[in-house]
Amino acid sequence: MTEVPRVIYPIGATRLYGLVWRQDRALSVDAYSGFLLEIDPSTEGVTVLNPHTTEDFEDVTGLACTDRTFWVVRGNTIYYALEPPYALEPFIEAPQTLDGIAVSDGGVYVSSQEVGKIFVFGRATRTLLRVIDTPGTGFESLTLHGEDLWVGDRDEQTVYCLDPKTGQIRYRALTPFADPVGLAFWGDRLYVTYTGTEPYIRDNPNDPEPLSVQMRDRTFLHQLQIQRHSHFTLSNGFLVEMIYIEELDRLEQDVTNLTWHIALPAKSDRQTVRHVQPLGHPFTIEHEDGQPVAVFAFDHLQSGERRIFGWKALLELRSIKYEPDLGSLDHLPPPPPEIQELYLSPDGDLSMDHPDVRTAARAATQGETNIIRKMLAIREYVYDQLEYRLQSLATDDDYGSPDVVLKRGTASCGEYVRTLLALARLNGIACRDVGCYKCPPQAELHHLPLYPEYNHYWIEFYVPGYGWLPMESNPDDTGRRPYPQRWFMGLPWFHVEIGKGIRFESISDRTLRHGDLARELKRFKILEELS
Repeated sequence: MTEVPRVIYPIGATRLYGLVWRQDRALSVDAYSGFLLEIDPSTEGVTVLNPHTTEDFEDVTGLACTDRTFWVVRGNTIYYALEPPYALEPFIEAPQTLDGIAVSDGGVYVSSQEVGKIFVFGRATRTLLRVIDTPGTGFESLTLHGEDLWVGDRDEQTVYCLDPKTGQIRYRALTPFADPVGLAFWGDRLYVTYTGTEPYIRDNPNDPEPLSVQMRDRTFLHQLQIQRHSHFTLSNGFLVEMIYIEELDRLEQDVTNLTWHIALPAKSDRQTVRHVQPLGHPFTIEHEDGQPVAVFAFDHLQSGERRIFGWKALLELRSIKYEPDLGSLDHLPPPPPEIQELYLSPDGDLSMDHPDVRTAARAATQGETNIIRKMLAIREYVYDQLEYRLQSLATDDDYGSPDVVLKRGTASCGEYVRTLLALARLNGIACRDVGCYKCPPQAELHHLPLYPEYNHYWIEFYVPGYGWLPMESNPDDTGRRPYPQRWFMGLPWFHVEIGKGIRFESISDRTLRHGDLARELKRFKILEELS
């Protein structure tokens, strides 16, 4: 088999949907132009196979191929076409909008986000054979491979491997990019089609302000790599350099015997720390609750003195999705005493004694005993109550406690975290906050400086027998049910795990505030995609 690039940008393509591999060529439909494209992966060149029927293929969302017959979905109708001249003939018209399609010798599988179902029709009889619940919440593309039905969900940013008869999920993996809209195997390699938009800077010389931010279409193919473990699945990873530094401002007074603590990236199932080195000033490493912390010691800092210091880390970051056995989680032993003491004890900052918070904790779970379903119920209750809004903080008092946040109805990511922690701990689930940065998710930009605009926090909850499982704070809060579960018990590759349950940064002199002494700078570089 000829080697092909991991990522393919077909020349001239605008909005690709669906994907088929035939011999050493990829086939996809450009829904904007109506082109049925044959793509040479080695050159990224394309051939239009249907020059006389392009109007028929406009707005197609799904593509399959059997022998020399093409199958497509457009609107609420399944079509087939013999090659050439690729004239579409209706196969089945459905009462709901259809999205993706896969075809076997005996069946035609089509998905519908509108009703959350996958319909299976007899290929010879055109009758409905069975109906399967969709595994996710969004637009879903389909393909068959061996004994498996594979589903790519656009909103969930997830690829699922299903039993084609029952719809049971065998395992799932997060995609490294947003907007997956097609998938197919070439040999044993799974490729995914992505179609979305991206911002760019437009230069208009006729405008008095010539530079402006605009949006444009973005479409490409990429190989999805999946690595299965006993209770989790890893997918595409990247080698990332992260730099965190503090720029010390001019001091107004002499400072002696100052130690400055900055948490370091942690080791986890999805994150490997290859190397950490100091920048600008040496540090020693201490551990707080098992987490590595860089300690910078300054014997004497003079009034007016300025410095730059921090660390640089080389990290392997992968996407992860955990798959615990739900049937074994109804009656669990309590967490170990040290975890109970740290992550179940009342916390004044979380307002766990406030009557409104305690009422919310009861309302969220309504007697559920399974720890995963209980945590999911808390998440959905919080999403029902809150709307994401980045708060403009004038003072620390503006950072709302859970009782204030639930009454206000809006929250930043950190306020989502506090609310989730309070409700989970009141329901007997040990939780901790995790952060605190995300690499800008531009995986195609290698060796370029990337600067995150904000910090970010999420949580981990403890499941006896499995350990700590991640859960995002607010990004899955779409404003209405059903909420995506892409980052429930999962994290994308661009999250950096630093400081789990501990303060990210602190100084020894309590009369000073580190935020008043220095300003922070974060920088990332994506060095390569990991094999």
